[in-house]
Amino acid sequence: MSTSGYKGSPSVLRGALVQLVEDIVGVIPNIIAFQYNPEAITRGLQPWNPFEVDQTSRGAQAPTVQPYSPQETFSFSLELNAADDMERGNPITVGTGVAPQIAALQKLTQPTEGLIGDLVSSAKMLAGQQVVERPTVPVTLLILGPGLMYPVRVTSISIEQKEFNPLLYPIQASVTLELAVLTPDVFKCRKTAANSVATAAYNFSKLQEDVLAILNISNTVTNTVGSLPI
Repeated sequence: MSTSGYKGSPSVLRGALVQLVEDIVGVIPNIIAFQYNPEAITRGLQPWNPFEVDQTSRGAQAPTVQPYSPQETFSFSLELNAADDMERGNPITVGTGVAPQIAALQKLTQPTEGLIGDLVSSAKMLAGQQVVERPTVPVTLLILGPGLMYPVRVTSISIEQKEFNPLLYPIQASVTLELAVLTPDVFKCRKTAANSVATAAYNFSKLQEDVLAILNISNTVTNTVGSLPI
């Protein structure tokens, strides 16, 4: 089904955030599909700057040295709206609006023992039992079509809730996300199934990026040759 608003337009893939949660039964993907794709995405690259290094203590750095992959970031806003599901009579949406989607996005920033483990821990806390601190956050994949699948860490979430149902659950919201790309170097210290998937996704996306750069060279050569007065 087309999501562009024009009759006869081709279908558009929806982006998603996929959290690779390692549960007692293995890796369980917590998939948060975008209700609407972002209208704009800001992508940043911050290369390592040799001129910021103290030259007196570490020696002079070559101006072209790049010992690390550039720090890559993404930022965009997601729109959440319960109107369509409420009109279809979805009981979950009628009762809670877009609160489940907001809760799923918030889970991306929180340590977890898995969906089942979290439920057990929350029940223990409610009963007054002490729960051991959980220090790690599961790896999340940002998927924007087949050409971009990066492991990321959510660095910021801002939520604007706009309208509410009679129980004061939000039925419309805007969520602004800031993400930092995780390179394979950060996964070397711990070998897990989730880390292996994250590394493979990163390498696959970088491979496609290299292929696209080669295609651009070919396209540039073709256009240049075609413009020559020969």
